[in-house]
Amino acid sequence: MSNTTPSSRPSDAFARGHAPTWYAATANDRRERPSLRGEVTADVCIIGAGFTGISAGLALAERGMSVVVLEAEKVGWGASGRNGGQIVNGYSRDLDVIERRYGKAAGAALAGMSLEGGHIIRDRVGRYAIACDLRPGNAFLAFRDSQLKALEASMAEWRKAGHDQLELIDRAGVARVVDSDRYVGGLIDHLGGHIHPLNLVLGEASALERLGGRIFDQSRVTSVDIETPLVRTAHGQVKAVTVLVCGNAYLGGLLPAISGKIMPVSSQQVATEPLDAALVERLLPADYAVEDVNYILDYYRRTADNRLLYGGGVGYGGADPADIAAMIRTKMLQTFPMLADTRIEFAWSGNFALTLTRIPHVGRLNPNVYFSHGDSGHGVTTTHLLGVVLAEAVAGQASRFDVWAGLPYLPFPGGHALRVPLTAIGALWYDMRDRLGI
Repeated sequence: MSNTTPSSRPSDAFARGHAPTWYAATANDRRERPSLRGEVTADVCIIGAGFTGISAGLALAERGMSVVVLEAEKVGWGASGRNGGQIVNGYSRDLDVIERRYGKAAGAALAGMSLEGGHIIRDRVGRYAIACDLRPGNAFLAFRDSQLKALEASMAEWRKAGHDQLELIDRAGVARVVDSDRYVGGLIDHLGGHIHPLNLVLGEASALERLGGRIFDQSRVTSVDIETPLVRTAHGQVKAVTVLVCGNAYLGGLLPAISGKIMPVSSQQVATEPLDAALVERLLPADYAVEDVNYILDYYRRTADNRLLYGGGVGYGGADPADIAAMIRTKMLQTFPMLADTRIEFAWSGNFALTLTRIPHVGRLNPNVYFSHGDSGHGVTTTHLLGVVLAEAVAGQASRFDVWAGLPYLPFPGGHALRVPLTAIGALWYDMRDRLGI
């Protein structure tokens, strides 16, 4: 087999219903959930069974509310079950940028929530005994001294927000994290970490069901009557007091009033064959999740079965390269040339939702229909936080929700036709700056 040819998809029914990921091949809960048939009622109907929807549903069920979740494919089918698995604290924009853009009050409120997503994940993993390979620590690595200075400034901003579990490292310190001579230093976040994301969302979904929640797979929503509210699928409908729209990058054109504020962006990833235990320990001795700090970044980590997961690149509008394995392999070998003879066994992509501001888009379509999407590449932690924030608002505690809903959100310039090329041009400019070391 060619070193750049991924293995064929697993043959079981569960894996066939997902993207051809290592995650789907190693999922713990392989149950087939039913699709919606007929009419059901609930306090809350949630559209989308990814991290945002399941996080919100679990928080609502913990409050004793009846919850129905409708998923077009399967639980975790989208970005929540395909991502890099990094527990990265904060948002896609730094805390000082958020304060300058939105003011001190909003900046302080968002800073106060910035570590909560990771805490929610760790709490649920422990409370519900979710087996998802949780490991502590991640590292952000710099290619140039100017990038390292920016990380030092970021650490100072985080400390103002109360985060004191950060460690700045020099080139010698990098050797504790990764066996690569590409980096001059970096920043370790000891409150970060990494997980098997599909097993996390499946474990949370199972916890939701144990609390009485109902999840229907293969139940794509065809229309939403926001006044009733009533949510319809091809073969059924849900009458609810409240609806939460959590479709994110896969929402499509269901609700045009909000879909124009986001753009799907694809990211690609591969998983190698299992590596010799001594080799994987040499490559990533601290077992941290790692990413560089370029605008278009690479990210990688170890798995529980000693593979290397390596990702990078973007496709605006959700476009993918013709050969994902070959493209990511080139990136991987720049970091780890010693893996030249290593076989790629899995290659996949997944879409996340990008906003123009790079800050999540949260709000209401009417008093009983809420939405949250556009986590812009920081979805693992932010979705968990915003799921809880949505649940609080439904339960009548909307102060934190109102902070998010009060932030200004803008459509992409050029409308639907031009949002992809205009964004790609901007990204090329920043990528060129990274390549030139500007």
